[in-house]
Amino acid sequence: MSAPRSLVLTAAVLLSCGALFSAFVPSPLARSAVSAPVIALPTAALSAAALVTPTIAYADDSSVWIPALSAVGAGFAIGLAAIGSGVGQGIASGRCIDGISRQPEVADDLRGVLLLSLAFMESLTIYGLVIALVLLFANPLIK
Repeated sequence: MSAPRSLVLTAAVLLSCGALFSAFVPSPLARSAVSAPVIALPTAALSAAALVTPTIAYADDSSVWIPALSAVGAGFAIGLAAIGSGVGQGIASGRCIDGISRQPEVADDLRGVLLLSLAFMESLTIYGLVIALVLLFANPLIK
């Protein structure tokens, strides 16, 4: 039963990735004096080339690549930081509750260690937020 659902979900993810790659606008190509036959590349190939080669992003001053990819990077930074920290905090809190339920006499010690570890985990999420804000508002990649 899970195999058809897995195939459908895999196809949906591949189609949505294809739609995402076709949403980016390629940078304008320089026209030369000699007209040579030009092979039309699909938009996905141009987008992949721009992602692999950072110098394509600096095509001209009106390039949309840097802000667009910075927004994607900011989304990944905040999303991964929040997911990782949330999972870690959930596991740590669950283990602390298990420990307190097994040995109630060490509840104060466990609570102190838990709060300290939760603060450290939350600081990693704040680092992700800082990276996202830098990418959005003080982008060092823009000339």
